[in-house]
Amino acid sequence: QCRLRLVVTGQEGGTDRVGARVPEHHDFEAVDRFTAGTVGEPGSRLFLFQVAAEGVVVTIKGEKQQVAALAEYLQGVLADLPDVESDVPVDLALTPPYEPAWVAGTLSVAYDDGADRIVIVIEEAGDDEDEGDGSSVRMRVTRPQVAALVEHAVELVEGGRPPCPICGNPKGPEHACPRTNGHGPPS
Repeated sequence: QCRLRLVVTGQEGGTDRVGARVPEHHDFEAVDRFTAGTVGEPGSRLFLFQVAAEGVVVTIKGEKQQVAALAEYLQGVLADLPDVESDVPVDLALTPPYEPAWVAGTLSVAYDDGADRIVIVIEEAGDDEDEGDGSSVRMRVTRPQVAALVEHAVELVEGGRPPCPICGNPKGPEHACPRTNGHGPPS
């Protein structure tokens, strides 16, 4: 039974698909870990989704906006459900392999009432004509796992470059603030 749905589409297109690679399809009833993480320094970070279940680790390249949108939506899903307490620590650290198998395109979310699980599906980005031909992972995640992911993802997204106090764009060595005609914030 699906009560809720979110669709977030990445902007990568099919440019990162590997030549004649055979698509992967995973359907996990339960996961040991579902997380998001980054590799690299703020300003040039690579965002990754990673799921570990049944002795398999799947690493997927994502976008910062996908991580943020998924966390925000999952937070709303949890708010609509009864509170659940769990003292079990949830490990959210990325583990090898850090090299993504494919690029995330569409993310979908649903709630399974009968199993009390949040179902998350990540489909590979591709050209419109490749629709349905790419890799995918479908996982059923517990509410405590989702709550831990939301908290972690919010910290992850906010851990990037600080925003410019004038325009709100990320600050950095190459930041040209449009509100100051490219001269940076006043000292």
